[in-house]
Amino acid sequence: MAAPNKPAAPAKGAPAKGAPAKGGKGKKVVTTVKLQIPGGNATPAPPVGPALGQHGVNIMEFCKQFNARTQSQAGIVTPVLLTVYSDRSFDFITKTPPAAVLLKQAAGLAKGSGVPNKNKVGKVTMSQVRKIAESKLPDLNAVDIDAAARMVAGTARSMGIVVED
Repeated sequence: MAAPNKPAAPAKGAPAKGAPAKGGKGKKVVTTVKLQIPGGNATPAPPVGPALGQHGVNIMEFCKQFNARTQSQAGIVTPVLLTVYSDRSFDFITKTPPAAVLLKQAAGLAKGSGVPNKNKVGKVTMSQVRKIAESKLPDLNAVDIDAAARMVAGTARSMGIVVED
């Protein structure tokens, strides 16, 4: 006789599918949604509405909470990681703005270079790069400020922005 089929064990450290969420809520996590929304400007229009509507989330409630939380970052693109539970409730975490957005703001640019190796479109100082790295440090996988600054400087080079000492 053949052994009965057993479901595959989850990877070490990963919760089983349909298992209660970490954090003690006791709710099943349905999905996580990643969005980038201008701070303080979330509306039910695309991309927010369609991304959340398909999971049954109350879109207006998310918009109100997001706008209240990001009021100080008005207009700056803010990444958000939204966790949707089986009872249609949600939690979300706002991240720091992308390094590219902060670099464009520091250099006073509308967009980066289309050909960064040939066309340089702006300049930033190393002190500006360090300031951006300090604000981004919680979301980067860097050990210290110097490593984070090198990451931000690499992003600047890939955008056609010259980093001056």
